[in-house]
Amino acid sequence: MTSVAPAATERPGRPARTDWKLTPRTGLSVMRAEVRKGLLSQLAHPVGHIIMLVISTVLYLGMQYVMGQGTLRRELIPETLVAISGYWFLHYGSLVMVADLVEEKRGGTYSQSHMSPAPPWVFMLGRLVTASLMGLMVAVVATLVPMLVTGVTIPLKAAALVPYALVVVNVLAFTFVLAAIAVSSPMVGALHSLFTSLVILLNGSMMPLALYPDWLAVVARFLPTTLGVEATTKVLFDGKSLGDIWSDGTLPWLLAYTFALVLFGGWLFSRNHRRAVRDGRLGQY
Repeated sequence: MTSVAPAATERPGRPARTDWKLTPRTGLSVMRAEVRKGLLSQLAHPVGHIIMLVISTVLYLGMQYVMGQGTLRRELIPETLVAISGYWFLHYGSLVMVADLVEEKRGGTYSQSHMSPAPPWVFMLGRLVTASLMGLMVAVVATLVPMLVTGVTIPLKAAALVPYALVVVNVLAFTFVLAAIAVSSPMVGALHSLFTSLVILLNGSMMPLALYPDWLAVVARFLPTTLGVEATTKVLFDGKSLGDIWSDGTLPWLLAYTFALVLFGGWLFSRNHRRAVRDGRLGQY
């Protein structure tokens, strides 16, 4: 007689979580994980960052020697240092953001993040924080080292924090625009090089905006950082107050420019991401 052993009791599997909701706490948790991942990835290869820091410092000092025809014009250095800090924050922050996104798109790992219930823009904000921290590191060093080498200082005024904070915001908005382009096109690298080259030429990093021809100054103000640098230098070096730069139109234009750039970046990312999902190109170009 054959006996049949009783079947082993099967443990029920844990049901999948379906109650996840986006709240400030859960959103910050997702962003924190994304920032940690990004920083670990960036800091795993410190040599590249060190080379960038050296290049950024030498490039600025070299430009000043060229503009001064073999000498440093110390009266122009403080204003150009304000501009170059904004440029390096823009250049390196956006470079980290774009390069990381393109690499993950080509490797197919970008699409995996969309398996999370968190909306895609939360991950993108986490990436933006990582890019900002790396850009800030380069910007601070690339500003402080020339100050020590040349012996010049930038006066500190609390009122200047307002326009410079708007510089930071429009840099982050422009970085988000480039990231939105990277979602749909691998040619974003060429656009990044083009726009950042225009910024370093025209935002006051080589010489103050007041020394440009009028028509070129108008063109320069359409680029990221230029309006903010102009407003900041007016407060720091021309003795103007926030009321003064409001009444002369600089601060209102800066606010409008920054707001428009933020809206454009959000709209472009939403559009390109929606198209990538529809066409099945989240993991490829």
